[in-house]
Amino acid sequence: MRICKIGEEILSRQCEPVKPEEIDDSFRAVLNEMFDTMISANGVGLAAPQVGIAKRFFVLMSDDDVKRVFINPEITKTSAETAAYEEGCLSIPGESESIVRPVKVSVTALNENGKRFTIEDADGLLARIIQHENDHLNGVLYIDRGDKDFKESIIEKFKKKAEKAAKKAAEKAAKKASLEAKLAAKKHKGN
Repeated sequence: MRICKIGEEILSRQCEPVKPEEIDDSFRAVLNEMFDTMISANGVGLAAPQVGIAKRFFVLMSDDDVKRVFINPEITKTSAETAAYEEGCLSIPGESESIVRPVKVSVTALNENGKRFTIEDADGLLARIIQHENDHLNGVLYIDRGDKDFKESIIEKFKKKAEKAAKKAAEKAAKKASLEAKLAAKKHKGN
């Protein structure tokens, strides 16, 4: 799966709920592919919009190495106590920022079989990942919660990267078209 990068429209969209009838074997295959993508990218969480799906679900694997699926999650409670933690994101590779979030959360969601479950007072890295990935479902990136100047510099940096990549792709396509035209002309001349 390709991981969407900052600047792509899907990352700023509010996602649609997953309908119960959508939770089937093909949906579970997508979840498995998301876990594979997340693990190969050295991530700890991956939300559906990050792989181009505008639906409300995410996968994660916290420091206990348990694979967890959250479909249509709802954070029902957050602690008053907060803490800062250096966050990164697979959609903003190579960057990180200290983000303040509640240290504990309670969440209700559906699992990969469509069964409702609740986690009460998740803390530590698990609480952090749940909040980070849930934000993705609402079109919020971690940089939206941090320093405004850092956010602007990241957006500009990735915009320039995207423009450079688009220019390179256009040059490659132009070279290919030119070569094909020369080959066609040579072939036509030979006939």
